[in-house]
Amino acid sequence: MSRQLIECVPNFSEGRDASRIDAIVHAILSVPEVVLLDREADADHNRSVLTFVGPPAAVADAAFRGVEKAVELIDLRRHQGAHPRIGAADVVPFIPIEGVTLEDCVQLAGKLGEQIWSKLRVPVYLYEAAARQPDRVNLENIRRGQFEALVAEMATNPARRPDCGEPVCHPSAGATVVGARKFLIAYNVNLGTPDVTIAKRIAKTIRFSSGGFRYVKSMGILLASRNLAQVSINLTDFEQTPMHLVFETVRREAERYGVPVVGSEIVGLIPRKAIELGAEYFLRYENFRPELVLENRIAEAMTARGGLPEFLDALAAPTATPGGGSASAAAAAMAAALGAMVTRLAKQDSAAFEDDRRFFTEAVDRDAASFQQVMLAYKRPKEERGPYVEEALHGAALVPLEVVERAAAMEGRLNALSIPARFASDLAVAKALIGAARTGALENVRINLDSIQDEPFKASVEARLRGL
Repeated sequence: MSRQLIECVPNFSEGRDASRIDAIVHAILSVPEVVLLDREADADHNRSVLTFVGPPAAVADAAFRGVEKAVELIDLRRHQGAHPRIGAADVVPFIPIEGVTLEDCVQLAGKLGEQIWSKLRVPVYLYEAAARQPDRVNLENIRRGQFEALVAEMATNPARRPDCGEPVCHPSAGATVVGARKFLIAYNVNLGTPDVTIAKRIAKTIRFSSGGFRYVKSMGILLASRNLAQVSINLTDFEQTPMHLVFETVRREAERYGVPVVGSEIVGLIPRKAIELGAEYFLRYENFRPELVLENRIAEAMTARGGLPEFLDALAAPTATPGGGSASAAAAAMAAALGAMVTRLAKQDSAAFEDDRRFFTEAVDRDAASFQQVMLAYKRPKEERGPYVEEALHGAALVPLEVVERAAAMEGRLNALSIPARFASDLAVAKALIGAARTGALENVRINLDSIQDEPFKASVEARLRGL
């Protein structure tokens, strides 16, 4: 089965208080399968942009947790910033990356919108591909007048009724916009003048809604901290309207007003291809193609060796880690994945098996890391290593013990499943794998216990094993 990856790039109305942004990041990363790729915060905009990826269900869970934390911490009644906003969690887009479609992201957006309303009482608008009304495809239409106008109009203006929830604006968190879209580049060009009127004129020239470039949205704002005007741009299809074309147009337009371009900036992440197109344009390469870029060739080669082959190479290497403990956890993770598969096919709840899969996947690395600590402890001078070795061995025993306990609980759930006969062979493999995982993890508990001197600790571990 091919890997499924979705990107989420939520924008939060906080760019000045690092502790609040940290709390939102922590909430998102409390979902184990999610990986944070980027974090941007701008004090002038008073806005932060986070980028994370993962499997669809995990990304949706992480997005909700981030929104939940933002609603708790951010009060728009006290918010001031250059960027338009209607919500504490202002916009939450899902972008298909691998093994999923834009329509999959649309479905995910709708479910998240309903969850945000039902659990947080924050009304939700759906935009871009997820829009249910034509005038809500464009985000700027939804944000017109910002939070202040929305508070005044939502209850009385039918055009401002949300897609999810009642027309009641959250008093401090406003509303949230959730959607599905293709990859977008947030790109800003800074002008050597504080005259924001010039930036607004240039923005009007280049944006599609005013007769400019297709796939370009733009506005002019003032960066008060730098006393510079900025043309803030969103490129919704960089292959059709490339960055270098937009930059050159902004530069030429600025020259008409006697103003230099003093720099540009990317907010969030950017595809390598967008940079390659700019390099090809500005440097006039005659033989340029993506395969000439070193990182592209390395990535291509490494992808062929990624995933299971990479793990098996590491397992086969003549090193102490990863070893039997990691292999046991991996077997348990495969059993959990099969459990999730058969319950889904049987139209049953797979959530418990998905939780198990996340736990065991994490345990693969945790087991290796715990034994690395044992080896580091033994490298200390002999006269001082005793307590460090003992502490490290405790950790090396506890990780496989947790795997044994979790595997025993999951084995019980596998045995209790009632599913159609056509899925019986998959269920049988899951049971065999979880049995092997229990046996292997138990062996790792035992071998570490043999080296531990702490008798009360050993007794407590033995008691937990007897409880199984």
